[in-house]
Amino acid sequence: MSYIDGFVIAVPNANREQFIAHARTFDAIFLEYGATRVMECWGDDVPDGKLTDFRRAVQATQDESVVFSWVEWPDKTTRDAGMAKFMQDPRMGAASDCPFDGKRMIFGGFKSVVSLPD
Repeated sequence: MSYIDGFVIAVPNANREQFIAHARTFDAIFLEYGATRVMECWGDDVPDGKLTDFRRAVQATQDESVVFSWVEWPDKTTRDAGMAKFMQDPRMGAASDCPFDGKRMIFGGFKSVVSLPD
């Protein structure tokens, strides 16, 4: 089964187009290094929860939207090798111009346990 890297970030609404351009650039690098799919999803129906929610998880302000993203890899071995290459890629120097606050990003790697259809 595939391996997934998941990300949740808060992006200023004013930076939406800049974020999309940024994602297109860096997501293409993930694909170069073995990812099979990358999804960037702009929050559309992200309700406030009673105990926790996506907005609180990334400390999103009223003028920010939550972005939920994932990178799908064929397996963890490909992911580990691809992510190592990604982090060493000289194009990563441009990542310092992020249209969001990377310190508030939450992320993690996940093993697939159910995949439909399969």
